[in-house]
Amino acid sequence: MLDEELKRRASMVTDAIEKLLPVVHPQGLYKASRHLVDAGGKRLRPSMLILAAETVEGDQKVVLPAAVSVELVHNFTLIHDDIMDHAETRRGRPAVHVKWDESGAILAGDTLYSKAFQILASTKTDPGCVVASMEMMAGTCTAICEGQWLDMEFETKNRVSEDEYLEMIEKKTGVLYGAASWVGATLSGAPEVQVNGLEEFGRLVGMGFQIYDDVLDLTAPPEVLGKPRGGDLVEGKKTLIMIHAMERGVVPEVLGKKNATTEEIEAALSVLEENGSIDHARTKAAALVEQGKRALDVLEDSEAKDLLLELADYMISRRY
Repeated sequence: MLDEELKRRASMVTDAIEKLLPVVHPQGLYKASRHLVDAGGKRLRPSMLILAAETVEGDQKVVLPAAVSVELVHNFTLIHDDIMDHAETRRGRPAVHVKWDESGAILAGDTLYSKAFQILASTKTDPGCVVASMEMMAGTCTAICEGQWLDMEFETKNRVSEDEYLEMIEKKTGVLYGAASWVGATLSGAPEVQVNGLEEFGRLVGMGFQIYDDVLDLTAPPEVLGKPRGGDLVEGKKTLIMIHAMERGVVPEVLGKKNATTEEIEAALSVLEENGSIDHARTKAAALVEQGKRALDVLEDSEAKDLLLELADYMISRRY
């Protein structure tokens, strides 16, 4: 049921993108901007926004521009992340900077960023709620940049604490899920206690999503990931898994070794599994999701609330 409901809302968002972000002159700029957006993705963030609105009896059609805004912000961050990480592919397609060079990719990302706010401003509801939502999204974009900066700093630090890592993923990943839920509820005129409960839900579940993403990078089969597994390991990323291992004196030789062989990576994964580091990350992700689900106690029971709870569980049980 969840899969069908998510696909239905994702389809709504895709149709709205066609209307709200058409390919106009200069076509090259808008084709580059739409490159990743049109590649699909699960549309989890905009779907969460729509579901949050539904839990407080909001109108799907009213919040659709906001859902598009959230999706465009997400894709803007992906374009810039790929430039910084020198990633070659994304969603089975060449990365934007590979197809249009770095200058084109920067402009494409900037276009998505500015269009996100223009589209959000077009929401047909109480102007005060629209302004508040724009303020929330602006603060969220700043937090995402802070999180990305922290992630970059971690690469040059010998040791990163678990608390530092949690702050980083809260800003880099959690806040956009939290903002999506907050905006969906705010534009629907929900009372503050419900708005805040939904924001907490989204933020914590988003953090669990990120930790589980790190787990999948090491455990999912390459054919499911669409890339060789262990990418975070060879890139030297200080994930929760690595932080746990390093605190116990376990430092895989392939950490930061970009030319590591498949055999070396698989051996390192076995060590991390035996050390309990991967299970530690799974447990932390589950705890954050459970805490987030409890934040929805401020809502009346409804089908939309049930779907949000199912979505939370999906975040830490998906295969990719």
